[in-house]
Amino acid sequence: MACSSFVKLNAAASSWIGGHQSVNSRSGSAPRFSNRRLSVVRAGSYTDELVKTAKSIASPGHGILAIDESNATCGKRLASIGLDNTETNRQAYRQLLLTTPGLGDYISGAILFEETLYQSTTDGKKFVDCLRDGNIVPGIKVDKGLVPLPGSNNESWCQGLDGLASRSAEYYKEGARFAKWRTVVSIPCGPSALAVKEAAWGLARYAAISQDNGLVPIVEPEILLDGDHPIERTLEVAEKVWAEVFYYLAENNVVFEGILLKPSMVTPGAEHKQKASPETIANHTLTMLRRRVPPAVPGIMFLSGGQSEVEATLNLNAMNQSPNPWHVSFSYARALQNSVLKAWQGRPENAEAAQKALLVRAKANSLAQLGKYSAEGENEEAKKGMFVKGYTY
Repeated sequence: MACSSFVKLNAAASSWIGGHQSVNSRSGSAPRFSNRRLSVVRAGSYTDELVKTAKSIASPGHGILAIDESNATCGKRLASIGLDNTETNRQAYRQLLLTTPGLGDYISGAILFEETLYQSTTDGKKFVDCLRDGNIVPGIKVDKGLVPLPGSNNESWCQGLDGLASRSAEYYKEGARFAKWRTVVSIPCGPSALAVKEAAWGLARYAAISQDNGLVPIVEPEILLDGDHPIERTLEVAEKVWAEVFYYLAENNVVFEGILLKPSMVTPGAEHKQKASPETIANHTLTMLRRRVPPAVPGIMFLSGGQSEVEATLNLNAMNQSPNPWHVSFSYARALQNSVLKAWQGRPENAEAAQKALLVRAKANSLAQLGKYSAEGENEEAKKGMFVKGYTY
């Protein structure tokens, strides 16, 4: 934020600090504050809008549809139903999702890939306008992906800060109102202190830049499911990661009321011999959140991370059995899209059935956000896990 965005402490406090007053000064010891002045951060020009946007996304019974897969990853989705990875096919699939009638009853935000932000329907209506008409806030993936982190234990860092301010300003003009930046932490790799610090610092810089350009930042340090560790180890790492993240968010003067979080649920490693119940996962996850996340944060929108559609919904439901300080909801990609792809199969005549499949999953997670979901009647396909070791977007 600009220097002009700082507010001095009241005159009495400023005089006290500026005059080097301290408990120790009477005895001739060095002044505690030296020549430093303390300042209070004042809201930036977008702050009121950021807070309003975050609250609108974090509204009861609503969550986020994540369709921000890179072109390569979207190609994998299409390949699973026998379609080539062409812009036309990507557009057709995303049009199917974004024009689903009634989607806004359960979905309050949609994360788009850059290509999608600029695309239109086959009838010429911009996807951004389709979302707005459905009372869904358009969002945009802004990171540039993971690359090897030198000096680490075969870990990664997320690139994309270069040019982020100008890109964010352009995305805002195109209609985006929130952003997403995903970095990852690997428990089998340690994680190293270097990787945790890099993840936290990168997220904080991205968040500050996003807010400065009118975009609500989704803060997402994904703790990968990879590994055979118990749930207690995941809790330990998650607490460490989120402590670092909020330390650096504060250091970068990020307004907590104008952010959203996208954490992993606290679960055992995917290869751990013993699975955890939704109640156990909810207990460990909420323990971590209560220890690390200030109540000023409006919304916590969980990623599914390779869980089955039903698992992700059951775990979310278990976390909403009693009131939380934050809106505890979802920001799912595979856990909302898997059934849709299988219903669609790339055939125009299946579009309506595919959209109905999306509504079924969206409604299920809406009920889970309200703590009212039951898995009764769920089909076996929705219960199949989608974990992929070393998964990349």
